[in-house]
Amino acid sequence: MVGGDQNAISGHLKKAIGSRNIKLASPQVVQETTGYAIGSIPPCHWQPPQFRTFMDAALVHEDILGAGTGVWGQEIFMTPTHLVQASHAIVVNLTDAARPVLPA
Repeated sequence: MVGGDQNAISGHLKKAIGSRNIKLASPQVVQETTGYAIGSIPPCHWQPPQFRTFMDAALVHEDILGAGTGVWGQEIFMTPTHLVQASHAIVVNLTDAARPVLPA
């Protein structure tokens, strides 16, 4: 998860995941994998047990975050702490090139 106005740095994402073998999924693959269209994917309760969720560290500094509900254009709002808890997210730096990916 990254802010709607941000893009993950591919090298940071590769390091967080622990693999250089990543690629952007097509909208069709996203729909088939998650059951949801891009832009409406809920942050929790659809992932298989082996699935990992990563959240950009910059998001923890926000007061409130909007997350997809599974329906395009509808969001739920929660604190970053609650979003991490609900999604079991791993918080890493995905967007700031000047900072390391993993916390020190």
